[in-house]
Amino acid sequence: MTLDPLLLDVLACPVDKEPLLWFADEEILYNPRLHKSYQVVDGVPVLLVEEGTDTSDAEHARLTAKAEKEGVRATGPAPG
Repeated sequence: MTLDPLLLDVLACPVDKEPLLWFADEEILYNPRLHKSYQVVDGVPVLLVEEGTDTSDAEHARLTAKAEKEGVRATGPAPG
């Protein structure tokens, strides 16, 4: 599932209001600062604080390594 690029430009974490990492293949938005992930269900981001999932240190390491290796897109305005 892909999210509309315009939507990705405006999405932010509901807690710290900062960008999220979009893992399209896993359908999650991830906040590496807070170690929280948010599901995307049927193309709709579920960005409710109480629906966020805390990630373990191992899962955080996996996601951040994957983001770096694969150039995962962060939400917010595209640079340039």
